[in-house]
Amino acid sequence: MSRPAAIPVLLNWGANGFGGWGIVGLNLFYHWAHDPDLVPLLGAQLTEADVAGTDPLRIFAMRDAIMRSNAWQNDLRRGLQFGGKFNFPVIEGLGNGLFRPGFARGSRTIGRCIFEDTNLQELDVKLANFDVLVCASRWNAELLQANCRKPVRIVYEGVDPSLFHPTPKSGLLDPSRFYVFSGGKVEFRKGHDLTVIAFREFARRHDDAVLVTLWHSPWPHLSAGFTGRLESPLSLRADGYIDVMGWVVKNGIDRRQVIELPQTPNTVMPAILREMDCALAPSRAEACTNLLAKEAMACGVPVIAAANTGVLDLISDGNVLALTHQSAVQNAPCGSDGWGESDPDEIVAALETLYTDRDKRGGIGRRGAEWIVGARRTWASHAAGLKSVLLLSI
Repeated sequence: MSRPAAIPVLLNWGANGFGGWGIVGLNLFYHWAHDPDLVPLLGAQLTEADVAGTDPLRIFAMRDAIMRSNAWQNDLRRGLQFGGKFNFPVIEGLGNGLFRPGFARGSRTIGRCIFEDTNLQELDVKLANFDVLVCASRWNAELLQANCRKPVRIVYEGVDPSLFHPTPKSGLLDPSRFYVFSGGKVEFRKGHDLTVIAFREFARRHDDAVLVTLWHSPWPHLSAGFTGRLESPLSLRADGYIDVMGWVVKNGIDRRQVIELPQTPNTVMPAILREMDCALAPSRAEACTNLLAKEAMACGVPVIAAANTGVLDLISDGNVLALTHQSAVQNAPCGSDGWGESDPDEIVAALETLYTDRDKRGGIGRRGAEWIVGARRTWASHAAGLKSVLLLSI
């Protein structure tokens, strides 16, 4: 008996190794490229720049799928545009506002809904042409269920355990210092101002403390002018990038206690994270469960995380050091129901705990890495879960 033909499926966004949606797209594409039931297609050409930093064997393994998807894109440019309807399933990426003009429709249309803005008016109208909605946290799922009548499924995001796993430190950094990692595009939602406030106090107490920042993004203009609860705003350098060092110095941190890292391909991140003593993630809101926090956990690095929104799905049995003192958020730039404001004093106390108690630091790191594997928070599981929703929808 012959096997049914593989089903084309459009992931209608781009794929790359540098941002949340891009990393999701690239990992889904990679796993579905080897799936005999599916033919993955991307909403944009996949170029050499998109896979910069990816190992050549992985690119080789995706080669045929990349050529097929790019050829389909070329055909699309010569004919049917995204405003049309395809005769195969489409997974449409929807962010804040949950509306994308001219979104693609398929034989079945799935909305992958990832949002922090809780202003959710007229969702039944906006999402009328979608058959099922998928999100990556209970917080998002409950908001959707309360505001529209469409079926909602949760498919958690993950990490690649072949890359993100515990290994010994390289010894490249001074082992006598205490390294605190902070990542993500600088914005109010991510709480970088809270990181600066808390680390400033922690660094005042400990000369050996070092803040390692990975705050650059492809969209520096979106971070320019950010202040939050700080006095001095973030500015742009003459080359157009954000002035990280100038910003932290103006806000009271000694430049000798800061390492500024450039924008880095996701596949290179394990080499950075495994050198850290802890990772700090005081986000006011996360639509998913904070990718960098999961990656740090997978590497055995203890994470300090705000216990709010999507991050609540990440916190279990001491696998992170949770910031539980969450107050209402003031002056949010969008709807903020369920957001949480972490207490800088609690952040400092958490840093002190990890600084002074090496055993506790190691225990949290081990539990975090074990939980990522045990809870199946991997990209393989994410791809399998989304495939199940897809096939049930057909």
